[in-house]
Order: sequence, then structure tokens, then C-alpha cells
Amino acid sequence: MTALDLSTLGAGFSDEALGSQSVFRAALHALSHPGRAVTLPHDAQTPSRGHPASAALLLALLDPDCTLWLSPSLAGSDAAAWLRFHTGCVLVDTPVAAQFAWVAQGDECPRLGSFAQGSDAYPDQSTTCVVDVVALDEGGTDAWTLRGPGIRDSASIAVVGLPRTGATAFAAQWRANQEAFPRGIDVFLASPRQIVGLPRTTRIETHMAQEA
Repeated sequence: MTALDLSTLGAGFSDEALGSQSVFRAALHALSHPGRAVTLPHDAQTPSRGHPASAALLLALLDPDCTLWLSPSLAGSDAAAWLRFHTGCVLVDTPVAAQFAWVAQGDECPRLGSFAQGSDAYPDQSTTCVVDVVALDEGGTDAWTLRGPGIRDSASIAVVGLPRTGATAFAAQWRANQEAFPRGIDVFLASPRQIVGLPRTTRIETHMAQEA
């Protein structure tokens, strides 16, 4: 990376330790309460491509021992250089080799089964995937119904703008992911300022599935 490249990159958290801890707590809260939209406050100067919430989340989660796969528009943008510079992560070319993945809004999301699934003995060796969407709204006529650990009875979340996949197709792939437990991936859906956690234990029911 040249000096010119470095000069164009935005800063990370103004206080690295406190910033990372704050975002990490928000991420744990989102995973502990699937379907709940959690605001991600931060002061990082995030890249021009990709949602700021996603960039801040990965800034807190990644370190030099982590591998990261980026969807095509992110891989060719300042997001790749920004994360490599601030976290030291290793970029990989295939989803299956990634411990973390980031899919930009508008990019095609690989099939969930193409990411690292872990194993029954080592379920933690799976990919955590961050997926940018247009908006996350709790409730609504087109909302998913979520059930599982961390949810009292059920939760409802409407996801607008899944990257070139669609909510129904994603839900169908998620069903297979959830049924593979303890294997399977965990997902964060991210709007520009909020995240929703989807651990592999969560069940997604669409209105289509409920009406069938």
C-alpha cells in the first residue's frame, strides 16, 4: 500500500479500545436478541462503499488472524484497503475460506451454503456474514416471523433490499442453514446505522411459508 493510498483512508475509532468495546457490546446484544434492530453508534470515518454500520462492526471484530471475503464492489473499493490497514485482516478470494464476509447492497449474495459451515466438533470455524440491506423495520405486513433462543414467543422484522437475492430466497436458504445446527453460519443484516443479528439457531418464517 503506497503513502498516497494511506492518505486517502479515513480514520478508525478515535479511541480504539472504547470504540471496539462499544460496537462489540452492540453486536452481542443483537445476536442475543435476534430480530431486534440495534443502533451502532461509532465515530469511525468509514469507507465510501458499504454501510457505515457494517464497516464499524467489522472494524471491531477483525484482527490480523482473521480472514475476510468481500463482495465484488467492496473488494474493488476503499473498503478493502480501509479494513486491511486498520485491522490487519487477510483478504481471501473464496467465501469458504473466510471467517468473516461482507456483502454490499446491490451485489449478489453467495448461497449461504458456500460459506464455511464449521463442523459438529468445531462449529465456531464457520463464517460470520455481514449483509448490507436498504432498511430494517420491526414489524410490517411483509415481515419475517422469527423464533428461537433469545426470542420470547416470536419477533418480527421486515428486511428491505437484500442484495440481489430477495427475502423469500434468503429465508429458504436460511432454513437449511438453521437445520444444520450446530454447523452453519451466523449473519448480521445491516442498514446504514443499525444491525440485526441472525444466529444460526434462529428460525425464519415467511408469510408464504405460513400460508402454505
